[in-house]
Amino acid sequence: MVNFFEKSNKEKEVDYRENQEEDFSIKISEPEEKKQKQEEKWFETEGQLAVDVFQTEDELIIQSTIAGLKGADLDIAIEGDKVNIRGKRERPTKDESVNYFYQECYWGPFSREIILPVEIDPSKAQAIFKEGVLIIRMPKIEREKKRKIFVKS
Repeated sequence: MVNFFEKSNKEKEVDYRENQEEDFSIKISEPEEKKQKQEEKWFETEGQLAVDVFQTEDELIIQSTIAGLKGADLDIAIEGDKVNIRGKRERPTKDESVNYFYQECYWGPFSREIILPVEIDPSKAQAIFKEGVLIIRMPKIEREKKRKIFVKS
């Protein structure tokens, strides 16, 4: 016997979808809103700094051209085998009514993480920023290549 009061599979699927939509329409609580704003900030575009990395016999050198900043505007950190360089280049004019013919300069936050190819001594690292050129000098740590071990008897 057919039960006319039972819903068909299509009707059940429609009800299920409607209930799912209701579940996702829950208002975001205060802490969730803050979390969402932090995630949006994480997705902000960030420029990548162009660098040259090379070595001499005694040191590893990173250099980069960074126009429009002062040395105090840069944040440089050595963490393990990585160097992080961060900064923010502010737009000199804030006039929104300007009509650009070309807009090729990057304004805003930038960063670069460099994995160091050799072991360095971070306590002796030096950074110099002069005339728009950043130079970071890091002395290399020279490990013994070969060591003679004497056997005691």
